[in-house]
Amino acid sequence: MVNRLADAMSPYLLQHADNPVDWWPWSAEAFEEARRRNVPVFLSVGYSSCHWCHVMAHESFEDEAVAAYMNEHFVNVKVDREERPDVDAVYMEAVQAATGQGGWPMSVFMTPAGEPFYFGTYFPPGPRHGMPSFRQVLEGVHSAWTERRSEVGEVAAKITRDLAERQLEHGDGGLPGEAELARALLGISREYDPQSGWLGSGDTRFPPGMTIEFLLRHHARTESAGALEMAEGLCGAMARSSLFDQLGGGFHRYVLRQRPGGTLVPHFEKMLYDNALLCRVYAHLWRTTGSEQARRVALETADFMVRELRTAEGGFASALDADSEDGDGRHVEGAYYVWTPAQLREVLGDQDAAFAAEYFGVTEEGTFEEGSSVLRLAPEGVGADPDRVARVRAALLAAREPRPHPGRDDKVVAAWNGLAIAALAETGAYFDRPDLVERATEAADLLVRVHMGAVARLDRTSRDGRPGGHAGVLEDYGDVAEGFLALAAVTGEGVWLEFAGFLLDIVLQHFTGEGGLLYDTADDAEQLIRRPQDPTDNATPAGWTAAAGALLSYAAHTGSEAHRAAAEGALGVIKALGPRAPRFTSWGLAVAEALLDGPREVAVAGPVGGELHRAALLGTAPGAVVAAGETGGAEFPLLADRPMVGDAPTAYVCRHFVCDAPTTDAQELARSLGGR
Repeated sequence: MVNRLADAMSPYLLQHADNPVDWWPWSAEAFEEARRRNVPVFLSVGYSSCHWCHVMAHESFEDEAVAAYMNEHFVNVKVDREERPDVDAVYMEAVQAATGQGGWPMSVFMTPAGEPFYFGTYFPPGPRHGMPSFRQVLEGVHSAWTERRSEVGEVAAKITRDLAERQLEHGDGGLPGEAELARALLGISREYDPQSGWLGSGDTRFPPGMTIEFLLRHHARTESAGALEMAEGLCGAMARSSLFDQLGGGFHRYVLRQRPGGTLVPHFEKMLYDNALLCRVYAHLWRTTGSEQARRVALETADFMVRELRTAEGGFASALDADSEDGDGRHVEGAYYVWTPAQLREVLGDQDAAFAAEYFGVTEEGTFEEGSSVLRLAPEGVGADPDRVARVRAALLAAREPRPHPGRDDKVVAAWNGLAIAALAETGAYFDRPDLVERATEAADLLVRVHMGAVARLDRTSRDGRPGGHAGVLEDYGDVAEGFLALAAVTGEGVWLEFAGFLLDIVLQHFTGEGGLLYDTADDAEQLIRRPQDPTDNATPAGWTAAAGALLSYAAHTGSEAHRAAAEGALGVIKALGPRAPRFTSWGLAVAEALLDGPREVAVAGPVGGELHRAALLGTAPGAVVAAGETGGAEFPLLADRPMVGDAPTAYVCRHFVCDAPTTDAQELARSLGGR
């Protein structure tokens, strides 16, 4: 058996390289092999930090008998969804349409033409909770393929045809206005629980970073007290809960309530995208309110990303696993993060251990598994001595460090690094942390050097400084451009504006269709059974609205009507979907807030890092763009013909390049931009 995954760059594929399953990477050769052998293709999609992916691998893909059956009757294809979001999106759409739900691992059986006919997610090794075993599924699919081939073909053709005929609701081509944004705010308020500070009533809670950004922008534009109250409540609830790593900083993927009335416990994987989005939104909350908690969480999250996720090449790794080795040599979820009262006493002594148990909610019976507890800020700890808290946290963090660390997926994803660049650049600028701005710059350098490299397009991934060879998708172009634009605003280096424009020109040329429609893949990308096109947010901003936001910002910097028209064309979908599904269109709603506000264009003719520049960066006007420097308009069109007045640093606040009277007063500039 040839090990076709041995040289893969994806850590997820490498995790499966030694399986007895004869895995193929996604390739034309795999489907040609299925045609030659006249067998179905089994597609398994997951990612390296996915807990249930690991479970199914151990239970089924490492089982010699199951693997032998798979090898005999199928061509088996393994895909890292983070490398190939296009493949994941197309087949996940089919899974959700057929089953009403989705998730990973995703398991799809398809014809050698790539047409799916049977779906699922995780299948157990034996029948369980009404689910068939994976072996039963394999046998059933094989039986259908060999005995009812024409029926299978009809099902596959119908599913493929139904997917191709799905129409995206794009609205009437108008732009979202006051009415749509007000209805979206009302929809969010109906889901918000002021008692708990969370959205929704279910047991699983994901961090709503993009929703909070919309709320902050809406408050900045309209002075809505309710929007700010919800933003503060959501940020406060997350910061106090076990979603936030109370010792090392950074956020886990989500929290869930394990039993009625029980405390929320996390799914312990830590994703770069969550932490980048939340770092930025807490920094923006501080910019609005001056909250000390928001400042602390933003900085601790930024420090976590640099400490735990930064790669040797200067980029940021994708994720940390949920699982790690416990003290008994078992590989279990959350082992790195949980504590028992006895462990607290061993590190802190009796008095400080009792204080820590009360402050962090550690109980004798445990709040997680096997008597262990996940740290959270318990209500009883409110008002505790901050010096004592700091001492206890430092001691526990030092004691945790020698534990076996969770595994790290060290591939660099362009889109998520774009989000991290924006977060670190702004957080560094707000809190006088030039080291964070430097880390953002190094990551941007890596994207230019490796992901853009010698080709005229953007690679989605890299690892160890080598490009992964997978074409960037729309979210890569939108989020990287967003990061470059934030870096340009903070550093005053116009080269980042230039690089953003290069990427956005590709969006106009290769990702844009008629009537403002955007596609997730380029017009010359590999053709799948459907060209993916999804304007709704998931864990990250939709590529559609990420591109719209970057296009709008670039147009504000340059005056480009083509880029502004593309942004406006893309936002028609938010007019249609935003009021009905605000939590799943939050980034588009945030972009719409910027559009309604202008967005404002701030030109600072004066030193980068000076008082006026800082006041401009701290302004809360939605989506405002900032250009600063003393060299005129050579690098930033906004600075052209906007000189210093009386040899003093001068700021101009404009909309559509039409400016208010210039000011040399930082406080006056702050007032005009809603800054503190």
